[in-house]
This record gives sequence, structure tokens and C-alpha cells, in this order.
Amino acid sequence: MSKQELLDRLEALYEGPAGAEHYGEGVTQAQHMYQCAALAEQEGAGSELIAAALLHDVGHMLSEGDPDDWHRMHDKAGAVFLADYFAAGVVEPVRLHVEAKRYNCALDSAYHERLSHASQVTLKLQGGPMNDVECRAFEAEPYFQQALTLRRWDEGGKELDLQTATFGRWRALLEGLVQTG
Repeated sequence: MSKQELLDRLEALYEGPAGAEHYGEGVTQAQHMYQCAALAEQEGAGSELIAAALLHDVGHMLSEGDPDDWHRMHDKAGAVFLADYFAAGVVEPVRLHVEAKRYNCALDSAYHERLSHASQVTLKLQGGPMNDVECRAFEAEPYFQQALTLRRWDEGGKELDLQTATFGRWRALLEGLVQTG
């Protein structure tokens, strides 16, 4: 897939029926990811982390079949898809953002209580809070800190009635990061 074909496909996902779907939150999938990208920009994140914030739940929009399976696997599925086109600085935070939720819940029981109801439900499907061995392994990941930062935006990007830019706002940023013809 060429760079333009990829960007067109992503834009069609975000601006089409998949992006308009809700997955347990009050905002649509696209609104959630736009809010996350906007939060990343507001905090002065680098282009790769902004792209990761924008793309972190793309696995949901690519999903077919059992929704519970996709709640369990959307992070990995999204990372596999993105790995053909983006560097690790984009792909790895996407791959690790669910692990970051599990990690935060293991370290801070109050974190679980602050999660949205939908995120609490999916946490169970995703393996629940990490155990000590899983925590140490997660801490050893090269993109550990970026995943934790992305997770913070993931939790914050669920504001009802918050107006954000749409996919076109970040298309040029993504175009500069795509690693394909």
C-alpha cells in the first residue's frame, strides 16, 4: 500500500462508520483518538507520540468478529497493522497502551476506580492488573514511559461534547512519519 493509500484508508476509517462507532464510552472511536492526539499536542509531545495517540485504538476500527476478542487484542492488532508503515516510536506505545493500564492498576488501586466504566470492564478481558513479574517485564520495555504517557491521554480523551480537529489536522504529520512508497 502506498503512503497515500494508507492515509486515505486511515482517513476513511476515522471519518466513516468505524470512527462513528461507540465502544462503551460516550464519545465515538474517532472523537476519542482526536482528543488523545490533541492532548499530546497540548503537552508538546513529539510527532511520533502524537501519531501514537491518534492511532492507538486503530485496532478497534479494523476489528471484525467478537467484540470481546477485539477488546482483548486491539492494541496488538493495531500495532501489527501499523508496523508495516511506522517506526517503533509510533508502533510500540500503541502495542503497550493496554499493558500500561494493567500496570497502573497493579501499582495503584485508586487508578482502577478512576477508570471509566467501559475501561474497567475491558480491563477484565485484558487480563486484569499485572502481577509482579509482568510489572517488571513491562518496566523493561524500551517504550515503557511513552506507553504510560499515552495511557494518561487515553484516559483523558473521553470528554463529551469536546470539539476537536478531525483526521485532516494530523494527516501531514502522519505523512511525514510513514515509511512506505
